[in-house]
Order: sequence, then structure tokens, then C-alpha cells
Amino acid sequence: MIWGIVMIAVTSSLLSDNIKILKGEVSKTAYQGVLIAIAAIIIGTCITCLYVTGDISLMGIMNAQKQNAGLWILDSIPFVFGFWGQYSSSVIAYHAGAMIFDQTQELRTKTDDLERQTNYVTTHDPVTDLPNRTLFYDRVERAIFAATHKDLLLSILLVEIANFKEVYDTIGRTSSDLILKQVSTRLQGVSPERDSVAKIDGNVFGILLTNVIDIVEVEQLAQYIQKALEQPFLVERLHFSVHTNIGIVHFPEHGEDVDTLVQRAGVALDLAQSSHKGCALYDFSLDKHSAKRLTLMSELRRAIERNELELFYQAKVTINTGKLYGAEALLRWHHPIHGLISPDEFIPMAERTRMITQLTPWVLKQAFRAAGDWHQQGIALKISVNLSAKDLHDPELPDLITGIAAATGIKPEWMMLEITEGSVMRDPEHALDIIKRLHAKGYQFSIDDFGTGYSSLAYLKKMPLTELKIDKSFVSDILGSENDAVIVKATINLAHNLGLQVTAEGVESEAVMERLREYGCDIAQGYYLNKPLAVKDFNDWMRSSAY
Repeated sequence: MIWGIVMIAVTSSLLSDNIKILKGEVSKTAYQGVLIAIAAIIIGTCITCLYVTGDISLMGIMNAQKQNAGLWILDSIPFVFGFWGQYSSSVIAYHAGAMIFDQTQELRTKTDDLERQTNYVTTHDPVTDLPNRTLFYDRVERAIFAATHKDLLLSILLVEIANFKEVYDTIGRTSSDLILKQVSTRLQGVSPERDSVAKIDGNVFGILLTNVIDIVEVEQLAQYIQKALEQPFLVERLHFSVHTNIGIVHFPEHGEDVDTLVQRAGVALDLAQSSHKGCALYDFSLDKHSAKRLTLMSELRRAIERNELELFYQAKVTINTGKLYGAEALLRWHHPIHGLISPDEFIPMAERTRMITQLTPWVLKQAFRAAGDWHQQGIALKISVNLSAKDLHDPELPDLITGIAAATGIKPEWMMLEITEGSVMRDPEHALDIIKRLHAKGYQFSIDDFGTGYSSLAYLKKMPLTELKIDKSFVSDILGSENDAVIVKATINLAHNLGLQVTAEGVESEAVMERLREYGCDIAQGYYLNKPLAVKDFNDWMRSSAY
């Protein structure tokens, strides 16, 4: 309101100044007309005097003015010019000012509309037109604040379309988007509060319920949602059925902040996947190490600030030549109480919350800086860095990496960005877009843990990959398991046919190394070569090793 008053005052002042300027310009022209009229009177009087008396004198001029009626009319012209000029200047100035004011108002209206449109795009999902994760988190935070002060209960439901990948692979992006739109419409219809539904991930919807009186109502709503989504969806004259999983949490029973509640709703969603009901309420007893994990999440932000995190490096060696090829950067946390913590304990939780957006830049900066230092020392290592599923769906990631590369002085060809099949298949189109943008800048990609995720040769063929990594669960037992040996050989042949180099993880003996050489594997990584080491220890290892 105050801002509007200030804008009106500024506009009025600007209009008044413009009117004064325009009036001044028009008045200047009127004054020039008056001067011309006066000059005409003088010249006309002199000519009349000369004509009547044969000479020009003061007495003759006075007599000419008294006796000649034509000069009387001419004498009035300067006054007419002056009056008409002032009147015209006022009219023109006010008309021009009104036009400026109207144009200013129109421009301000268009600016406001554009600002509202921009704000809407950043807070809503483009496919379903529902609030996105950011707006959903904000609404939950506001609801928690209100519930805390009024001693109210609220609940969060995460609804997952479990078979969305299958639907996507069957009918493609455009048609699967139509199903998402229909799902969003049904969810809005079944929810007691229409504005409570949001789309927070590729195939996951969130529902916020405020003013909850009885938690039994929430469980009934979950059943209604399942029934609503059981009915087939019609797309291009074809009927499709979707399968849903629903995770439920209650405030304040299961958490007192939005990150905790959504994280635990995700745990409940995982429980629902293995439940015959397809619906689960968060249970502390089923969330292993939940107290420790939640403590870790609250401490992770401070750990970044206190430099408690560190990157360890594990060597990658070319099998045929025995030469050091590169190293994979592996994150570790030096916790003051729990000691050295593996990323398996905190990365999944960081991905469920917004903490991953702080963790990824830290990891990239450290790995890029280490790569730059080694190349300056003449050690040409290719450093592999893992990207999470959330990273691959962040449109700002290519620009972030470009900035870090410029700050650390590295070249893109020094780095290998590792991704997993599962991280790509959560939203293939967006992930592929990010991958292609980075590949265009010169970065190479490795598909990590191949064979353990959503294997999709169609998307594997589309991705601009350089390397395929065989998961250690297949490599470690190739000497004792014929099935594992067949899988490893087939994977190596597949990768080579696609023009990719192959890295085998989990190499823990010389015999396994020799068998991989027989299979034609390119690169080995594992405890047989070295355990993950801090930078100083890795430098010592390089100086003392035969690689």
C-alpha cells in the first residue's frame, strides 16, 4: 500500500514536470510570434508614415497610429498571439502529459503481469500446473508455524506413481504428461483442500492436510486416493492403469520441521512399496538408525562450514599396461563423535532434502581443485566425480560446473562425471538435456554400477558416454560364480560394441585382475590396487607404487 502511494506521488511529480517542460516549449514559440508581430507593427507604421508625410519622424509615426484604422487592428495582433499561445501551450501540454501517463500506466501493468508470470513459473510445475517442491515446502513451513502456535495437527502424504517408468517407456513423454495431468486433477478432486496438492518430483505428488482432527481421516483419504487412481486413464484412445504407493507422516509426531517431515514421508513411501496395501505410516522402528540419521542431517550443514568433510581418492589402473589412469573422488565425513562416516549413510538423506544443493558444489570444488594441482605437477590423472540424481535434474548444474572449472583452472577433459542408471531414469528427458549440455562443454560421462539399476539400452544408446563401470557385486565373485562371469563378459562386450571403455570395480586380488585381462576389460579399480586415501596419502602411494 505504501509502495503504491509512493509510486502515485512519483508519477504525479513526473507528470507535473513534463507539463512544465512542454508548456515552456510551446510558450517559447508564442513569444517568438509576439516579437514577429511587434516587428511587423513597427515596419507597417514606418511605411505608412513614409507614404503619408514623405518622411519618417516621431510626429509622423504618432499621427499614422492615430489616423490609420488598419494599424489599430495590427496593434492587437501581439496580444492575440500571446493569449492564444498561452492557451494552446496549456492544452497541448496537458494532452501530452495525459498520453505519457497512460503509456506509463500501460507499461507498469505489463511489467506487473510479467513479474507475476515469472513468479508463477518458478513456483509451479509446467506439466500439471500444480505447486512445485519449492512452493510445497514453503506452504508446509507456514502450516507448521500456524499449527505450532495454535496447537494443531497436520499431515503430509507423498503419492508415488509406482509404474510411471513403465508407462513412460510405453507411450513416451507427451502422452505420459497427459496422464500426470489427469492424476493431478483426480488428486485435487479427492483432496479436501484443493490448493494442498503439489508435484514435488517426476512421479511423486505431495498433499498437505491442515487442521487434522483425527488421523483416521488421513488414512481414509489415502484409501480414497488409491480408489480414485485405480480407474484407468484414457490417452489417445488407449486405457492405462497406474499403481500408487502412499507414505504418510503427522506433525508433530514424526517431525517438527519440513525437511524432517518430507524425509520421513519418503521413508514411509519406501515402506509402502513393500507393503501389500501400498500405503504406510512412518514408523520409527522401521527406520534404521533414524535418530542418528536425523542428528547427522542437522549437523551436515555445520560439517561443511567446519571442513569436517574430505575427499578420498581410489586409483583406476589400465589393466593391459599397468599404468595409473586416474582416480575416483569419494566423499568422507570426519565426524567428531561417530568418526569416519561413509557417504552411504548421509548422501541418500541429503538427496531427500535440499542439503544436496550445498553438498554438490563443495565436492565439485574440492575434486576440480585436486585435479588442477595434479596436472600442474605433471601428473595427468582423470578424476571421476559422482553426480546424484538430484544433480542431474538441476538446470543450473552446467553453469555451476563451468564456474567452478574457471575458478580452479581445470580443463573439462581432465574430469569424468559418474552417473547411475537410476538417476537418469527418474526423468530421462531432463537428465539427458543436462548430460548433453555438459558433454558439449567437453566433459566425459561414466555410467556407474551398471546392471544394478533400471537397465535401459535405449537410453544407454542415447547418452554421450565414455565409460561403463561394472558394479563390484558382479566382479568380486567372477572366479567362483559362472553366472557372474557370464554377466561380466557380456557387459564388457556390450560396452565395447557401443564404443565405451570398461572399468571393473571391486578388484580385490591379482587372480581377479588377470581374469579381467582375459575378458578384455580396460580399467580396474579396487582394494587390490589401493584403498581410498586422503590427498596426502594418495600422493605418497603414487610415489611408492609401481603404477
